[in-house]
Amino acid sequence: MTIPFIDLHAQRDRIRDRLDAAMARVLDHGGFIMGPEVGAFETQLAEFCGVPHALGCANGTDALQLVLMAEGIGPGDAVFVPAFTFVASAEVVPLMGATPVFVDVDEATFNISAASLKSAIQTAKAEGLNPRLVIAVDLFGLPADYALINAIAKDNRLVVLADSAQGLGGSIGGKRSGSLADWTTTSFFPAKPLGCYGDGGAVMCADDEKAALIKSLRIHGKGGDKYDNVRIGINSRLDTLQAAILIEKLAIFEDEIERRNVVAQRYAEGLGNAVRVPHVPDGYGSSWAQYTVQLENRADVSAKLREAGIPTAVYYPIPMHKQSGYLDYPVAENGLAVSESLSANVLSLPMHPYIQQGDQDHVIAEVLKAVGAQ
Repeated sequence: MTIPFIDLHAQRDRIRDRLDAAMARVLDHGGFIMGPEVGAFETQLAEFCGVPHALGCANGTDALQLVLMAEGIGPGDAVFVPAFTFVASAEVVPLMGATPVFVDVDEATFNISAASLKSAIQTAKAEGLNPRLVIAVDLFGLPADYALINAIAKDNRLVVLADSAQGLGGSIGGKRSGSLADWTTTSFFPAKPLGCYGDGGAVMCADDEKAALIKSLRIHGKGGDKYDNVRIGINSRLDTLQAAILIEKLAIFEDEIERRNVVAQRYAEGLGNAVRVPHVPDGYGSSWAQYTVQLENRADVSAKLREAGIPTAVYYPIPMHKQSGYLDYPVAENGLAVSESLSANVLSLPMHPYIQQGDQDHVIAEVLKAVGAQ
Protein backbone atom coordinates (compact mmCIF):
# COMPACT_ATOMS: atom_id res chain seq x y z
CA MET A 1 0.00 0.00 0.00
CA THR A 2 1.30 3.45 -0.92
CA ILE A 3 1.96 5.83 1.98
CA PRO A 4 0.05 9.11 1.51
CA PHE A 5 2.30 12.04 0.64
CA ILE A 6 -0.19 14.35 2.39
CA ASP A 7 -3.08 12.70 4.26
CA LEU A 8 -6.11 14.99 4.18
CA HIS A 9 -8.41 12.05 4.87
CA ALA A 10 -6.96 11.42 8.34
CA GLN A 11 -7.40 15.08 9.23
CA ARG A 12 -10.96 15.06 7.87
CA ASP A 13 -11.85 11.97 9.91
CA ARG A 14 -10.55 13.63 13.08
CA ILE A 15 -12.91 16.61 12.79
CA ARG A 16 -15.61 15.22 10.49
CA ASP A 17 -18.52 15.97 12.83
CA ARG A 18 -17.36 19.58 13.34
CA LEU A 19 -16.84 20.09 9.61
CA ASP A 20 -20.29 18.72 8.80
CA ALA A 21 -21.89 20.98 11.40
CA ALA A 22 -19.96 24.04 10.22
CA MET A 23 -20.97 23.56 6.60
CA ALA A 24 -24.56 22.85 7.61
CA ARG A 25 -24.71 26.18 9.45
CA VAL A 26 -23.69 28.00 6.28
CA LEU A 27 -26.27 26.10 4.24
CA ASP A 28 -28.90 27.03 6.82
CA HIS A 29 -28.20 30.76 7.05
CA GLY A 30 -27.47 31.16 3.33
CA GLY A 31 -24.82 33.88 3.62
CA PHE A 32 -22.61 32.30 1.01
CA ILE A 33 -20.69 35.49 0.11
CA MET A 34 -18.92 37.34 2.96
CA GLY A 35 -21.09 35.54 5.51
CA PRO A 36 -20.44 35.70 9.27
CA GLU A 37 -17.87 32.89 9.21
CA VAL A 38 -15.54 35.03 7.10
CA GLY A 39 -15.27 37.75 9.72
CA ALA A 40 -15.04 35.19 12.53
CA PHE A 41 -12.19 33.38 10.82
CA GLU A 42 -10.36 36.63 10.07
CA THR A 43 -10.52 37.57 13.76
CA GLN A 44 -9.24 34.15 14.86
CA LEU A 45 -6.46 34.10 12.27
CA ALA A 46 -5.28 37.57 13.29
CA GLU A 47 -5.18 36.47 16.92
CA PHE A 48 -3.27 33.30 15.99
CA CYS A 49 -0.67 35.30 14.05
CA GLY A 50 -0.41 38.06 16.65
CA VAL A 51 -1.28 40.81 14.18
CA PRO A 52 -4.16 43.34 14.18
CA HIS A 53 -5.53 42.50 10.74
CA ALA A 54 -6.10 39.31 8.75
CA LEU A 55 -8.21 39.70 5.61
CA GLY A 56 -9.49 36.77 3.59
CA CYS A 57 -9.38 36.64 -0.21
CA ALA A 58 -9.94 34.13 -2.99
CA ASN A 59 -6.48 32.56 -3.12
CA GLY A 60 -2.83 33.07 -2.24
CA THR A 61 -1.91 34.53 -5.60
CA ASP A 62 -4.61 37.18 -5.30
CA ALA A 63 -3.28 37.95 -1.83
CA LEU A 64 0.11 38.81 -3.32
CA GLN A 65 -1.46 40.89 -6.08
CA LEU A 66 -3.63 42.79 -3.61
CA VAL A 67 -0.54 43.86 -1.66
CA LEU A 68 1.22 45.01 -4.83
CA MET A 69 -1.90 46.96 -5.78
CA ALA A 70 -2.06 48.53 -2.33
CA GLU A 71 1.58 49.62 -2.64
CA GLY A 72 1.05 51.07 -6.11
CA ILE A 73 3.62 48.79 -7.75
CA GLY A 74 3.80 49.36 -11.51
CA PRO A 75 5.96 50.00 -14.58
CA GLY A 76 9.56 50.88 -13.84
CA ASP A 77 9.47 49.29 -10.39
CA ALA A 78 11.73 46.39 -9.37
CA VAL A 79 10.34 43.67 -7.13
CA PHE A 80 12.85 41.17 -5.74
CA VAL A 81 11.79 37.51 -5.76
CA PRO A 82 13.73 34.34 -4.88
CA ALA A 83 14.39 32.16 -7.91
CA PHE A 84 13.72 28.96 -5.96
CA THR A 85 9.97 29.14 -5.40
CA PHE A 86 6.59 28.51 -7.01
CA VAL A 87 5.62 30.70 -9.95
CA ALA A 88 2.88 32.56 -8.05
CA SER A 89 5.50 34.48 -6.07
CA ALA A 90 6.83 36.00 -9.30
CA GLU A 91 3.89 36.11 -11.71
CA VAL A 92 2.05 38.85 -9.85
CA VAL A 93 4.93 41.26 -10.55
CA PRO A 94 4.65 41.46 -14.37
CA LEU A 95 0.87 41.34 -13.99
CA MET A 96 1.23 44.74 -12.31
CA GLY A 97 3.55 45.95 -15.10
CA ALA A 98 6.60 45.82 -12.82
CA THR A 99 9.84 43.87 -13.27
CA PRO A 100 10.76 40.83 -11.16
CA VAL A 101 14.46 40.68 -10.29
CA PHE A 102 15.46 37.18 -9.28
CA VAL A 103 17.50 36.58 -6.14
CA ASP A 104 19.41 33.50 -5.00
CA VAL A 105 18.59 31.52 -1.86
CA ASP A 106 20.47 30.04 1.07
CA GLU A 107 21.46 26.41 0.57
CA ALA A 108 20.64 25.37 4.14
CA THR A 109 17.29 27.12 4.67
CA PHE A 110 16.06 27.37 1.03
CA ASN A 111 15.05 30.98 1.75
CA ILE A 112 16.14 34.24 0.14
CA SER A 113 19.83 35.11 0.53
CA ALA A 114 20.56 38.50 2.10
CA ALA A 115 23.85 38.81 0.20
CA SER A 116 22.15 38.04 -3.10
CA LEU A 117 19.36 40.52 -2.30
CA LYS A 118 21.95 43.28 -1.86
CA SER A 119 23.47 42.31 -5.21
CA ALA A 120 20.06 42.26 -6.91
CA ILE A 121 19.30 45.78 -5.68
CA GLN A 122 22.43 47.01 -7.42
CA THR A 123 21.45 45.07 -10.55
CA ALA A 124 18.04 46.76 -10.58
CA LYS A 125 19.54 50.22 -10.21
CA ALA A 126 22.05 49.52 -12.99
CA GLU A 127 19.14 48.65 -15.29
CA GLY A 128 17.34 51.89 -14.48
CA LEU A 129 14.66 50.28 -12.32
CA ASN A 130 13.25 51.70 -9.11
CA PRO A 131 13.68 49.19 -6.21
CA ARG A 132 10.31 49.06 -4.43
CA LEU A 133 9.52 45.77 -2.75
CA VAL A 134 10.97 42.38 -1.80
CA ILE A 135 8.87 39.21 -1.67
CA ALA A 136 10.53 36.96 0.92
CA VAL A 137 9.14 33.44 0.61
CA ASP A 138 8.84 31.26 3.73
CA LEU A 139 9.64 28.10 1.81
CA PHE A 140 8.63 24.65 3.04
CA GLY A 141 7.32 26.12 6.32
CA LEU A 142 10.41 27.99 7.56
CA PRO A 143 10.30 31.79 7.88
CA ALA A 144 12.96 33.75 6.01
CA ASP A 145 15.60 35.74 7.92
CA TYR A 146 13.48 38.83 8.53
CA ALA A 147 16.01 40.52 10.80
CA LEU A 148 18.41 40.77 7.87
CA ILE A 149 15.77 41.33 5.20
CA ASN A 150 14.04 44.11 7.13
CA ALA A 151 17.39 45.81 7.77
CA ILE A 152 18.32 45.71 4.07
CA ALA A 153 14.84 46.94 3.18
CA LYS A 154 15.12 49.86 5.60
CA ASP A 155 18.48 50.89 4.13
CA ASN A 156 17.01 50.79 0.60
CA ARG A 157 13.47 52.03 1.32
CA LEU A 158 11.89 48.74 0.29
CA VAL A 159 8.58 47.31 1.41
CA VAL A 160 8.85 43.74 2.75
CA LEU A 161 6.15 41.23 1.79
CA ALA A 162 6.36 37.82 3.45
CA ASP A 163 4.92 35.21 1.08
CA SER A 164 3.93 32.70 3.74
CA ALA A 165 1.81 30.45 1.55
CA GLN A 166 3.79 27.53 2.97
CA GLY A 167 4.96 29.19 6.17
CA LEU A 168 1.80 29.93 8.18
CA GLY A 169 2.47 28.68 11.70
CA GLY A 170 6.21 29.22 11.45
CA SER A 171 7.89 31.54 13.93
CA ILE A 172 11.02 33.48 14.87
CA GLY A 173 11.75 34.19 18.52
CA GLY A 174 8.18 33.32 19.45
CA LYS A 175 6.67 35.72 16.89
CA ARG A 176 4.55 33.94 14.33
CA SER A 177 4.39 34.36 10.59
CA GLY A 178 2.00 37.18 9.86
CA SER A 179 3.77 39.59 12.19
CA LEU A 180 7.34 39.49 10.84
CA ALA A 181 7.14 41.87 7.86
CA ASP A 182 5.25 44.91 6.57
CA TRP A 183 2.81 42.58 4.86
CA THR A 184 2.22 38.83 4.98
CA THR A 185 0.19 36.74 2.58
CA THR A 186 -0.81 33.13 2.76
CA SER A 187 -2.65 30.45 0.82
CA PHE A 188 -5.27 27.99 2.01
CA PHE A 189 -4.79 25.60 -0.93
CA PRO A 190 -5.72 22.14 0.45
CA ALA A 191 -2.12 20.87 0.61
CA LYS A 192 -0.86 23.80 2.70
CA PRO A 193 -0.26 23.41 6.46
CA LEU A 194 -3.56 25.25 7.02
CA GLY A 195 -5.68 24.40 4.00
CA CYS A 196 -9.34 24.57 3.08
CA TYR A 197 -11.29 22.38 0.63
CA GLY A 198 -10.81 24.61 -2.38
CA ASP A 199 -9.02 27.90 -2.97
CA GLY A 200 -8.53 30.60 -0.37
CA GLY A 201 -5.97 33.10 0.85
CA ALA A 202 -5.38 35.95 3.27
CA VAL A 203 -3.43 39.17 3.77
CA MET A 204 -2.05 40.12 7.19
CA CYS A 205 -0.82 43.55 8.28
CA ALA A 206 -0.58 45.82 11.33
CA ASP A 207 -1.57 49.12 9.73
CA ASP A 208 -5.25 50.15 9.94
CA GLU A 209 -5.17 52.21 6.73
CA LYS A 210 -3.51 49.41 4.77
CA ALA A 211 -6.11 46.95 6.03
CA ALA A 212 -8.91 49.28 4.93
CA LEU A 213 -7.30 49.53 1.50
CA ILE A 214 -7.20 45.72 1.11
CA LYS A 215 -10.87 45.53 2.13
CA SER A 216 -11.68 47.91 -0.70
CA LEU A 217 -9.39 46.35 -3.30
CA ARG A 218 -10.66 42.80 -2.76
CA ILE A 219 -14.24 43.88 -3.58
CA HIS A 220 -13.85 45.81 -6.82
CA GLY A 221 -12.34 48.89 -5.13
CA LYS A 222 -15.62 49.66 -3.33
CA GLY A 223 -16.10 52.75 -1.22
CA GLY A 224 -18.71 53.48 1.40
CA ASP A 225 -21.49 52.43 -0.98
CA LYS A 226 -21.63 49.14 -2.87
CA TYR A 227 -21.94 51.00 -6.16
CA ASP A 228 -19.40 53.73 -5.40
CA ASN A 229 -16.14 52.14 -6.50
CA VAL A 230 -13.45 54.60 -5.51
CA ARG A 231 -10.45 52.78 -6.98
CA ILE A 232 -9.58 49.97 -9.41
CA GLY A 233 -9.92 46.66 -7.59
CA ILE A 234 -10.51 42.98 -8.21
CA ASN A 235 -13.09 40.38 -7.19
CA SER A 236 -11.31 38.30 -4.55
CA ARG A 237 -13.44 37.21 -1.62
CA LEU A 238 -12.90 34.23 0.68
CA ASP A 239 -15.87 31.90 0.29
CA THR A 240 -18.04 31.52 3.40
CA LEU A 241 -18.02 27.72 3.24
CA GLN A 242 -14.23 27.72 3.08
CA ALA A 243 -14.06 30.11 6.04
CA ALA A 244 -16.30 27.76 8.04
CA ILE A 245 -13.98 24.87 7.24
CA LEU A 246 -10.91 26.93 8.13
CA ILE A 247 -12.33 27.83 11.54
CA GLU A 248 -12.45 24.14 12.43
CA LYS A 249 -9.00 23.45 11.00
CA LEU A 250 -7.46 26.44 12.78
CA ALA A 251 -8.75 25.03 16.08
CA ILE A 252 -6.40 22.02 15.72
CA PHE A 253 -3.60 23.81 13.86
CA GLU A 254 -1.24 24.23 16.83
CA ASP A 255 -1.51 20.54 17.62
CA GLU A 256 -0.83 19.66 13.99
CA ILE A 257 2.27 21.88 13.92
CA GLU A 258 3.57 20.06 17.00
CA ARG A 259 2.94 16.73 15.30
CA ARG A 260 4.72 17.89 12.14
CA ASN A 261 7.74 18.85 14.21
CA VAL A 262 7.84 15.39 15.80
CA VAL A 263 7.82 13.87 12.32
CA ALA A 264 10.56 16.24 11.15
CA GLN A 265 12.75 15.41 14.15
CA ARG A 266 12.45 11.69 13.50
CA TYR A 267 13.38 12.21 9.85
CA ALA A 268 16.39 14.29 10.88
CA GLU A 269 17.59 11.66 13.35
CA GLY A 270 17.06 8.82 10.91
CA LEU A 271 18.42 10.41 7.75
CA GLY A 272 20.86 13.08 8.91
CA ASN A 273 23.95 10.96 8.39
CA ALA A 274 22.98 9.84 4.88
CA VAL A 275 21.44 12.85 3.11
CA ARG A 276 21.38 16.59 3.74
CA VAL A 277 18.33 17.30 5.87
CA PRO A 278 16.65 20.72 6.33
CA HIS A 279 18.23 23.21 8.71
CA VAL A 280 16.14 25.17 11.21
CA PRO A 281 18.17 28.03 12.77
CA ASP A 282 18.11 28.54 16.53
CA GLY A 283 15.03 30.43 17.64
CA TYR A 284 13.07 29.54 14.49
CA GLY A 285 10.03 27.30 14.22
CA SER A 286 8.86 25.61 11.02
CA SER A 287 5.37 24.47 10.14
CA TRP A 288 6.92 21.88 7.78
CA ALA A 289 4.80 22.32 4.68
CA GLN A 290 7.29 19.94 3.06
CA TYR A 291 10.18 17.84 4.32
CA THR A 292 12.83 18.34 1.67
CA VAL A 293 16.24 16.65 1.58
CA GLN A 294 19.19 17.17 -0.74
CA LEU A 295 20.87 14.18 -2.35
CA GLU A 296 22.62 12.94 -5.45
CA ASN A 297 21.03 10.62 -8.02
CA ARG A 298 17.57 11.98 -7.29
CA ALA A 299 15.84 10.19 -10.14
CA ASP A 300 17.26 6.83 -9.08
CA VAL A 301 16.34 7.34 -5.43
CA SER A 302 12.83 8.52 -6.31
CA ALA A 303 12.27 5.47 -8.52
CA LYS A 304 13.40 3.08 -5.78
CA LEU A 305 11.12 4.75 -3.25
CA ARG A 306 8.19 4.58 -5.66
CA GLU A 307 8.78 0.82 -6.01
CA ALA A 308 8.60 0.59 -2.22
CA GLY A 309 5.24 2.38 -2.13
CA ILE A 310 6.65 5.75 -1.06
CA PRO A 311 5.60 8.83 -3.05
CA THR A 312 7.99 11.75 -3.44
CA ALA A 313 7.84 15.18 -5.08
CA VAL A 314 10.28 17.74 -6.44
CA TYR A 315 9.74 21.36 -5.37
CA TYR A 316 11.03 22.86 -7.66
CA PRO A 317 12.70 21.22 -10.70
CA ILE A 318 13.24 24.46 -12.64
CA PRO A 319 14.24 27.73 -10.92
CA MET A 320 12.15 30.74 -11.87
CA HIS A 321 14.81 32.45 -13.98
CA LYS A 322 15.12 29.32 -16.17
CA GLN A 323 11.40 28.98 -16.91
CA SER A 324 10.30 29.91 -20.39
CA GLY A 325 8.08 32.84 -19.44
CA TYR A 326 10.74 34.46 -17.24
CA LEU A 327 13.96 34.17 -19.24
CA ASP A 328 14.14 37.87 -20.06
CA TYR A 329 13.96 39.23 -16.52
CA PRO A 330 17.07 40.35 -14.60
CA VAL A 331 18.91 38.26 -12.04
CA ALA A 332 21.25 39.24 -9.20
CA GLU A 333 24.64 40.13 -10.68
CA ASN A 334 26.47 37.32 -8.84
CA GLY A 335 24.23 34.66 -10.39
CA LEU A 336 21.83 32.13 -8.90
CA ALA A 337 24.05 29.08 -8.48
CA VAL A 338 22.38 27.81 -5.30
CA SER A 339 18.88 27.92 -6.82
CA GLU A 340 20.14 26.00 -9.84
CA SER A 341 21.86 23.40 -7.65
CA LEU A 342 18.85 22.89 -5.40
CA SER A 343 16.55 22.41 -8.37
CA ALA A 344 18.72 19.49 -9.43
CA ASN A 345 19.08 17.86 -6.02
CA VAL A 346 16.02 18.36 -3.78
CA LEU A 347 13.48 15.64 -3.02
CA SER A 348 10.46 15.98 -0.74
CA LEU A 349 9.30 13.04 1.39
CA PRO A 350 5.84 12.28 2.83
CA MET A 351 5.06 14.88 5.51
CA HIS A 352 1.83 15.44 7.42
CA PRO A 353 0.68 15.38 11.04
CA TYR A 354 -0.90 11.94 10.80
CA ILE A 355 1.88 9.79 9.37
CA GLN A 356 2.16 6.63 11.45
CA GLN A 357 5.49 5.84 13.10
CA GLY A 358 5.70 2.54 11.26
CA ASP A 359 5.18 4.27 7.92
CA GLN A 360 7.82 6.84 8.75
CA ASP A 361 10.24 4.09 9.76
CA HIS A 362 9.58 2.51 6.37
CA VAL A 363 10.34 5.80 4.60
CA ILE A 364 13.59 6.22 6.53
CA ALA A 365 14.72 2.64 5.90
CA GLU A 366 13.98 2.80 2.17
CA VAL A 367 15.74 6.16 1.75
CA LEU A 368 18.83 4.77 3.51
CA LYS A 369 18.71 1.70 1.28
CA ALA A 370 18.24 3.78 -1.88
CA VAL A 371 21.27 5.99 -1.15
CA GLY A 372 23.42 3.01 -0.19
CA ALA A 373 23.60 3.83 3.52
CA GLN A 374 21.99 0.61 4.69
